[in-house]
Amino acid sequence: MSADGIGSIRDEAPEAASRAGGRSSPGTGASSVSSSYGQILRSSALVGASSLVNIGVGILRTKAMALMLGPSGFGLMGLFTAISDLATSIATMGTNSSGVRQIAERAAAGDADKVARTATALRRLSVMLGLLGAAMLLVLAEPLSVLTFGSPAQTDAVALLSLVVFCACVGGGRSALIQGVRRIPDLVKSSVAGALLGSVVAVGTVYALGERGVAPALVGMSAVGALAAWWYSRKAPVGRASMSAPQFGAEASALLKLGSAFMASALMMTGAAYVVRLIVVQHSGTEAAGLYQAAWTLGGLYVAFILQAMGTDFYPRLTGVAHEDAACNRMVNEQAQVSMLLAGPGVLATLALSPLVVTVFYSAQFEGAVDILRWICLGMTLRVVIWPIGFILLAKGAQGLFFLTEWAWTVVYLGLAWIFVQEYGAVGAGAAFFAAYFVHGLLVYFICRRLTGFRWQPAAGQGVLVLLCMTALVFSSLHLLPPIEGMAAGACAVVASAAYSLHQLLALAPVDRIPPRILRLLTRIRPAAFKP
Repeated sequence: MSADGIGSIRDEAPEAASRAGGRSSPGTGASSVSSSYGQILRSSALVGASSLVNIGVGILRTKAMALMLGPSGFGLMGLFTAISDLATSIATMGTNSSGVRQIAERAAAGDADKVARTATALRRLSVMLGLLGAAMLLVLAEPLSVLTFGSPAQTDAVALLSLVVFCACVGGGRSALIQGVRRIPDLVKSSVAGALLGSVVAVGTVYALGERGVAPALVGMSAVGALAAWWYSRKAPVGRASMSAPQFGAEASALLKLGSAFMASALMMTGAAYVVRLIVVQHSGTEAAGLYQAAWTLGGLYVAFILQAMGTDFYPRLTGVAHEDAACNRMVNEQAQVSMLLAGPGVLATLALSPLVVTVFYSAQFEGAVDILRWICLGMTLRVVIWPIGFILLAKGAQGLFFLTEWAWTVVYLGLAWIFVQEYGAVGAGAAFFAAYFVHGLLVYFICRRLTGFRWQPAAGQGVLVLLCMTALVFSSLHLLPPIEGMAAGACAVVASAAYSLHQLLALAPVDRIPPRILRLLTRIRPAAFKP
């Protein structure tokens, strides 16, 4: 989880803990809580619908790429993606994330002039940084080709990725503007349009050119995404501000200063992903890297769908109450509870049915990705649990603390990946991912507990316990029982988890917010909960 930060643990943390120790502050009674859950579920449903479309498109795109490229070509695509992600993380300087925070904070204060200035600075800065990032990758194309592939043979392809960096910077700046003012429908449309058209361009390019088309395909996807973000950002009600060079410099400086921790986070995470792939390639070859990429894509598919659906609206809302510890902690607990209820069944299903999932999504050639996928699913489970808590550091602006948590995650991940890959091959990289999130989760929880007095409320704590126990049960069954029996036990756990999640979500959903047709269906499932 990425977060932004400022400062150190406050001296008044014990006082914050007493204020946030489970008592409701004024205005946070039953109706307020119901409204908050309703907001979470409504925004999740809206963004989730688009993410569901994106997942469907992604499944088809991934399947097509896997069949056309095979494990080795898929590994090549993963390495190119890691290079472009790393370069983009450096080029954006964290300004997209800091832009969301700045715009959301100023929009919540109702200051239209400041919103316009920030938005104008963000537009200009994203173009400038995109050009600088593209130039940087062009200059470093040959050294990166030698470092990644052991020869300069891929220099031209790496140089072509400079266009990916430029488009990602520009498109990211536009998307940040839309998210900052909480134009969720426009963000949804932009995301869906980019996914659909980008996939058509990417698959067509690889079909025509084979492995030579991997880098151009990534360029095409990025360009389409940037175009979609630009198109829908024009509707955002932020206006344009006339700014002198000194004024632009002041606004840009604020975005860059605030974005430094975001950049550190993105740089460490994308850098770690790149280095882990290098470790796998050097120890086990490009095909093993392709298996790891396949497992990584599947392991994060459903979780990314849920977290994107929630984080899109959650971050701006949390920023608006970040100065009130009790309200902040309550909102995080509510968000965590819903995140686990929605993500749990999907993660468990991916874990329990991993051999079938790999074969359906890819092909029999990717069978070696199954064990890697299982470890990544464990790590993703911890990510779901800890993800909302990490946003406290983001909303509070706790720069130093945030950097500490990201640094710890990176060190553990890379250190264990180096050790485990030597011993277990690509499977070791998956195990290292899980271990890194275990350490990261403990660290984030205890820091946020000290910072705001955060602790699990009963409902969210119960959700954590159920999800972790179910995940441990499924993972153990797959390793201790014969394959068929293990999958059967896992499938039973998935059904139980889905029933539990549905039961809890129906209890949380405000009846007056449920569309009539869905309400009639839910009344048949659980009549007592929906009596007039």
